[in-house]
Amino acid sequence: MLSSKSDLFLQPALIVSALVLGIGSLCLGQYPLALSDVFHQLIHFSHPEGMASQIVWSVRLPRVLIALLAGGALGLCGATLQGVFHNPLVDPHIIGVTSGSAFGGALAILLGLTPVMMMGSTFAFGLTALVLVYAIAALQGRENALILILSGIILSGFFAALVSLIQYQADTEETLPNIVFWLLGSFATANWHKVAMLAVPVTLATALLFQLRWRINLLSLNDKDARALGVRVVPLRRTVLVCCAILVAAQVAVSGSIAWVGLVIPHLARLLVGVDHRRLLPASFWLGGCFMIVVDDLARTLTQAEIPLGIITALLGAPLFTFLLIRSSRKARQ
Repeated sequence: MLSSKSDLFLQPALIVSALVLGIGSLCLGQYPLALSDVFHQLIHFSHPEGMASQIVWSVRLPRVLIALLAGGALGLCGATLQGVFHNPLVDPHIIGVTSGSAFGGALAILLGLTPVMMMGSTFAFGLTALVLVYAIAALQGRENALILILSGIILSGFFAALVSLIQYQADTEETLPNIVFWLLGSFATANWHKVAMLAVPVTLATALLFQLRWRINLLSLNDKDARALGVRVVPLRRTVLVCCAILVAAQVAVSGSIAWVGLVIPHLARLLVGVDHRRLLPASFWLGGCFMIVVDDLARTLTQAEIPLGIITALLGAPLFTFLLIRSSRKARQ
């Protein structure tokens, strides 16, 4: 972990890193642009003309913004859930929202719905999954972290089976490839409408989580100790989980299911700022955004055909998480 003095400069450094990566990404692609051309287009945005302007403003800038918001949402959600559930192996998939959203999107593709209706279906089924998680917990007569995790696992398996059923029923010539590609995650269809669709819920949920981040420190304790400190555990946990559900559902609605980011990024953030959620949540957001921008750059430049994001995040996330586990084990033995 960095010293407290260094930590004062970490958040601005992460924001600057995201800005630098974003500008650099505008230069990359099948039609490369010089950095001077990118700056010229950004400065003279009121007079768009030519192919370079179309590439920067209509194709790459919306894509970079969606990558930043999606990665930030997943990193923030992962860090929050790991604290709330007292488990460093928890990621956004654990509450069932990802699988529910995936089912909503796959169903919309199968039915041939419009992009707007598809995003609405994805978002609606994601939030429905969270409601069902709480319904299962209510039937148990208890609402603690373990019950919510188990309920999320049940719903994840259920919706995953429904997604498989949709894939089985889909036309193998066109519909099935579209479903598979969407489920693996992509920013290929990024536009300003999708930027707005993602930015609004992510901004609102992120702002609320940032306001609650010192209380999330108390949720990291067991419920009994948190109540002894005056925390209303159940309402606070419900609020936090709703915010996380909104983040995940919005991300899946716009760019499909993307794994590993919500699991790995919080661990990297803890190496930098420690376990205090007042610093951990902002660091996770910006680290997640930076990571996703890099992943998207690789996806659209490594080969002529674009590689799905889920493949690259798994290829990068699995070795990185293995390294973090080995490092953590060695430190524990010292």
